[in-house]
Amino acid sequence: MIEELLPQTVVAVEAHGDEGVDAPLYPEEEALMERAVLKRRREFTAVRSCARRAMDKLGVPAQPVLPGQRGAPVWPDGLAGSMTHCQGYRAAALVRTADLASLGIDAEPHAPLPGGVLSSVALPREAARIGGLAEELPAVHWDRLLFSAKESVYKAWFPLTGKWLDFMEADLDLFADPGDHTRGGFRATLLVPGPRVGTRVVDHFTGRWITEKDLVATAVAVPHS
Repeated sequence: MIEELLPQTVVAVEAHGDEGVDAPLYPEEEALMERAVLKRRREFTAVRSCARRAMDKLGVPAQPVLPGQRGAPVWPDGLAGSMTHCQGYRAAALVRTADLASLGIDAEPHAPLPGGVLSSVALPREAARIGGLAEELPAVHWDRLLFSAKESVYKAWFPLTGKWLDFMEADLDLFADPGDHTRGGFRATLLVPGPRVGTRVVDHFTGRWITEKDLVATAVAVPHS
């Protein structure tokens, strides 16, 4: 599912259900999970199993994936990547930094956001736009999709800046593909100064989304030029 949203240079590996939850951890990772509750440990383990399978597909030796600044994963030199997990689903996407500057992925249950959450993640104009989309295409939970897209934007932003990006600091415009309302794209206009990638300053990110069964997934890929 995730791989469909990203350029062909990206390797994505997914796990469903209990797949990978008992995979071995490196000692450094094991130390982080020493006091973790079972749910957290299983998520941590399964998504790292996905990451190591992606490394193998890229010809990179398997190695620990430890959290760095603000919990963002620290990838081997020469790689950029992103991970996500939700109930019953985990995924990791990796790419060589020669091919992309950064990427971000996110998966969520395809269900409405809990009451009161939308106002904390959406600008008034975003809320108005997704209200219109919900009337036009009610089969898509646009509020959850907006949340997921902002998560992917943040995950792509952070490795380029090392800074926090608030939900209210990017204005997302979502759309469905013509003739296929299970997938589409989005543009995230940054409302704060963007990162420099090569010779350009990035003022927006673009991404793709898909709904499949009970999941919604989003992805952002940041090219070098």
